[in-house]
This record gives sequence, C-alpha cells and structure tokens, in this order.
Amino acid sequence: MTETRTDATPVTVADALALPELHAGAPELVAGRAGLDRSIRWAHVVAGAGAIALLEGGELILTTGAGWPTDHDALDILARSVVAADPAAAILELGAHFDAAPAELASACERHAIPLIVLRREVRFVQITQRVHQRVLAAQTEALAARADVHTMLTELGLNRSPVDYVVERLAETLDAPVVLEDSAGRVVAWAGGELFPQAALAPWAATRPDALPAGADSVAVEAQGKRWGRLSALPGPPHAAGRRTVLELGAFALALGKLADPDGEQWLRLSSKRLFDALLNGRYRSDTELATQLAAAGLPIDGRVLLGATLRGTEDFGGHSSLERAVLETALRRAVAPEGRVILVPDPTDDAAPSAGSRTSAGEHDRTPLLALLSFPADDPRISAVAESGSAPPLAVRLARELDMLIPSPTPPGWRAHLGLGASGRGVRSLITSLERVRAAGRLRPTAAAGRVTVQQAERQALAYLVRGLSATPEVQEFASEALGPLIAHDSGSGPGHSGDLLLVLRAYLAHPTNRSLAAQRARLSRSVFYQRLALIEELLGVDLADGTTIAALTVALLARSD
Repeated sequence: MTETRTDATPVTVADALALPELHAGAPELVAGRAGLDRSIRWAHVVAGAGAIALLEGGELILTTGAGWPTDHDALDILARSVVAADPAAAILELGAHFDAAPAELASACERHAIPLIVLRREVRFVQITQRVHQRVLAAQTEALAARADVHTMLTELGLNRSPVDYVVERLAETLDAPVVLEDSAGRVVAWAGGELFPQAALAPWAATRPDALPAGADSVAVEAQGKRWGRLSALPGPPHAAGRRTVLELGAFALALGKLADPDGEQWLRLSSKRLFDALLNGRYRSDTELATQLAAAGLPIDGRVLLGATLRGTEDFGGHSSLERAVLETALRRAVAPEGRVILVPDPTDDAAPSAGSRTSAGEHDRTPLLALLSFPADDPRISAVAESGSAPPLAVRLARELDMLIPSPTPPGWRAHLGLGASGRGVRSLITSLERVRAAGRLRPTAAAGRVTVQQAERQALAYLVRGLSATPEVQEFASEALGPLIAHDSGSGPGHSGDLLLVLRAYLAHPTNRSLAAQRARLSRSVFYQRLALIEELLGVDLADGTTIAALTVALLARSD
C-alpha cells in the first residue's frame, strides 16, 4: 500500500495501547518508552523470522514469536532485523513460545526507541488489526477531506485574484499559526496570524541570519517553472488534518500562480512597503521595538544605522507614461543607495494628484505623486556622513544624478528634473518617523542645491521651512498666513490697471535675497525699477516696512505656510 504521509492527527502507539482490544491482553511496555508517540502506518501480523524482511516501516507488528529462534546469536540477528525494518512498535503475545520478551530484542528496541509491548493474556489479533486499520483509514480520510477543503479555498482565492496578503491571512487562519511570506532575498513580503507580537513572530527575519526558524516551524519554497521567488513558512502551531506542510505547499502553489501572472513582481514589491508605511504613518504598532522588527524583517536594518526619511518626485514634462517615470525614479534611488544602504519605497498613499497608470505626463503637470522613502545607511557611509559645502549637492544626490543619467530615455525633455527631499538624519525608529513626517509635510520646497537632473531640498539647510510646513495644517497658522498675505492675494486676483498679478512672486524673490534687491529683481525676472515699484506697492498694501527684520521674518513664515 502506498504511504500517505501527513501530520494530521496520526494514530500513535500510545493510541493503540488505549484500545480495548489491546487492553484486554494486559499489555506491558518493556522497552522503547521514548517512542510511544511514533505514528502507526498499518498493523501487520508477523509469523516467523523471514517475514520481518518484508516490512516497509511504520507498521504495528503483532506476533506470538512462532518460528523465532531461541539461542542468543540467532535472537541477536532477529533483533537487528526487527529494528532495521523500523516498525512503529512490536507486540509480542507471551505463553505459546516465549515466557518473557527476549533480552536481545528488548535491548535493541530500547536503543532505537521502538516500543516493545508484551501481552500476558491471549487476544484476537484480527480484532486489533481491524480496529487499528479503521483508525488509520479514518485519519487518512480526514486528511484527504481537509486537503480538498484547503485546495478549494485556495482555488477560489486564485479565481478571485485575491491579493497576496489576503492569501497569507487565510493560510494563517487555516493553520491557526503565524504564516510568513518572504522574497528570494529573505525580506518579509507579508505575514499574518497567531497571537504573537511582530517582534516575536518576525524575529527570525529581523536577525542577521533569517534561516534560523524555531523548532516546530514548517517551510516550503514558492517556485514555478524552475524559478524560485521566495519561501512560505508557518511558525509552530497545532496540527492540521491535511498536514501543516501540505497546507503550505498548496498555499505556495497558489502564490506561485499569482507570481506568474505578475512577472514584474509589482504586487510583491509594493505590498510589504505599503503595509509598513501604513503602520508608520498611522501609528499601527504597539511599540518602537515592534516597528523596528517589522522594518528589519522587510530589509531595512535599524540597529547601529543612520536613518532618514525622503521624498522623490519628477517635475516638469517627462515625455512618457507616468508609470515609466516612477520606475526610473525608483530604480535610480535603489541603485544610488546600494550596496551598503537600504531603502523602502512607496508612492505617497494620501496623495490625490496621482495620474492614472497609463496616462502621459504633460508639460503642465509639474508635480506627480511623490515617492516616500525610508533610508538606512551604515554610520560611516560617506553619502550621509559627508558634509557638502553650502550650495553644493549632497553626495547622495550626486550619486542619484549619475544613476538617472544612465536610466532616463534619450527623448526625455531637457527641462525634466527629479526633486529629492531629504529629512533630518538620526538613529532609532522615533527619529526615522519624525524625519519622514517632516519631509513629507514640507512638500516641494525651493531647492538648496542641484546635481545634473536632480534638485535637492534638505532639512538641515531649510529648518524653518520644514518646521513651518509641518505646522501649516493647523488653523492658527493658516489664519496667520491669510491675514498676513490677504491684501496681496486679493490684489493679485484682481484685474485692470495696476493689477500685475505677481506681488506674491515679487515678495518671494525679495525675501529670498532681502539684502540684495538687484539679485532679487533678477530672480523675479523684472527690471530693477519695476521691481522697486512692486515692493513699494507691497509695503503700501500691507502697511509694513520691508526693511524691518521682524516683518521679513513674519512674511517668510506666512509664505512658507502656503503650500502653493
């Protein structure tokens, strides 16, 4: 009979000892107590020594010892043949041929943890084999039915094109244990299930050696057509009727089919990032340690690293589909950070200005959905630790510019730029969250430096702008900005003689260079005489002196608070 191996509630030797039919023979365990949990594949009556060689392993042997030798050497050979057959257990009925279990057999069974049981009263072997077979067949039937249920569930998920994380959730629910899906690099793509906190469930993946799974865990490869994409693991949990490994194998097959339908890996690549950013930005974590574990498991090490948040977006016309622009930006940043650095990227989940995946970026569409990035570098990485001179681009931006030069299509319009926003660097999860929140709230600011096609804004050089933009959503700041700039906004929206519509632009240019009005006029692209007239009009409308330091500070804050 072909063996069906599962871990589904197997019939063990201990179960057989509890059967009334066996209990009637006054059973006594004389050796191999350590093997009472061995699974019984079948029950077989053995007569004579020659039949032992025909066993396949896992049987419950029942014998009276008929045809067995009695001398020491022959019994020693018999004992070695018994343990070599690897039965689940051996039951010897005493009386007809032996008064006690042969010492040679008992010694061999004890060494190999094979239970040896003697019966002191006569029993009907046929009743024992019948009952054991009923139990074994019932367990196999249960396993087949459970496997069919799991197969049906996963087939329906595949037909419904259910997302990867939902498939993992259903597997965890089925196994009543945490289930983790990782990619080929060992980074966690999705996980679910169980009552373990993330720092406990994901600890093997957050460690430097993610292969060390706890005892009792099961793991299978996710692969198809000779290509391995990752691994699906179930942490220790209760047995399942279909077998824990069987459930995982069926789940891995369903995930592999989904991967074949997604050859670019977009779903796997973005799933983990979206969940992490959702946890980080919306406070969906219990502690910093829990979040650090999830980040490390996803490939962003935290301990002993320099961390910062960043944004990356294209500006002006890219001349191609927005999906291509995003792919170029993502690839360039990953290459700029590699190999010692690590990055997790995702489009800003709250940005409402995202164009459709198939749309072309137009010349009038200056800002697309920004990419949010979490960056992790070694403490001495020159791309972060090096201090750039005032006005020069930081090393990371220079590296990004080189990567973009190799990636952007040749027809890309010369005016297109990648705008990189860098938050303040620090250590620990809390500083990473603060860095990302501030650079995200700051939005797109005027660059402090440029390198090739990359323009840069930096929290260290624009501390006031980052601070004000972070507070700009509060009613008090909005009210202050409206009151401070209201007359200029009203004048710019008017029409007719004297309404040039550029007072805010002039004010912004002046505040950028308050001590050099000639340079400010040049930045505003106006003649000095016209520029001075505009400044005089601004002073008149606002009732202020633009040479006053307090006025300059107040109007600077008001302009920074405006997101346009």
